Amino acid sequence: MPAALFSETERLRRIHRVLVMLYQEHKSQAEIAADMGLSPATINRMIREGHERGLIEIRVRSPFGGTEGLASALKRVGKLDGAVTVSSPSSDPAIVLNAVADAAAASLLEGLADGMTIAVSGGVALCAVIEALSPGRKYDVRVVPATGGVQGKFRTDVNHVAVALAEKLGGTAYQLHAPVFAANEAERAALMSVSTIHGVLEMARTADVALFGIGSVREADSTYLTFTATVDRAAIERAGAEGELLAHLVDADGRPSAYPSNQRLVALTLDELARIPRRIAVASGERKVEPIAAVLRGGTVGHLITDDATARDVIRKMEGATNADPA
Repeated sequence: MPAALFSETERLRRIHRVLVMLYQEHKSQAEIAADMGLSPATINRMIREGHERGLIEIRVRSPFGGTEGLASALKRVGKLDGAVTVSSPSSDPAIVLNAVADAAAASLLEGLADGMTIAVSGGVALCAVIEALSPGRKYDVRVVPATGGVQGKFRTDVNHVAVALAEKLGGTAYQLHAPVFAANEAERAALMSVSTIHGVLEMARTADVALFGIGSVREADSTYLTFTATVDRAAIERAGAEGELLAHLVDADGRPSAYPSNQRLVALTLDELARIPRRIAVASGERKVEPIAAVLRGGTVGHLITDDATARDVIRKMEGATNADPA
């Protein structure tokens, strides 16, 4: 009998890649065959086997839940309680984020119980997690914003995220009717003393779970730069900011940077976030490597959900190694 052309693991990886190209990148079988250097008949058999193995549902599922060695390395360098790294199914950042969101949704449900409170940030990653959620039952939970809102950013605004997550879980959403940035420190103090705002933030402080994204701040299209018209990109760089967490700009060591807007935030402080028992961060992509590394150095994250390529780069960044792949 001739030797197998590929190992079983490699064969499954190729089947998964074929399914992603067909169903998510919308390539024809002929295009896939040409790209992979295989015959159309082989591609057809791989697609059929993917269906037989149950890899096709509404989304393309990876046959690998994650790369465990890489997750262990990430957990070690980041001093995390837990880490999940999913196999990157595509070079398309949106497809990768959807795969990461699937894993984050599963992680959230694993530790969820009735009576819990979930504090959330806004953002694209959180919206993707909510889209991926498919709970098997309703959860009697409270979902509360951990920051004020951003006018005009309905889909990714924290109040919308809180409502959408509560609806998916069958719980109750609370709203924080305040801007994420006050006009000045005096206005911030006044807002923080309003009973309704104070009450929601107090629920967030005593939450059982925090679910949040990690933002980049150096790229021109970073979400943070769209929060207000007064955000100054050059000043952000001068302040040494490397990333964003609950709208706090943090330096390379994960500490609040000297950027003035940090003093005007209507949000949990990073120390308050760090006291929440289960803290799940969701982030992926090349431009998130520096922000993730910075936030991990600050010790605020408990669990990180990301993709394998991002994880490798974060580990390299934090270890200063030339090859961080534990395999």
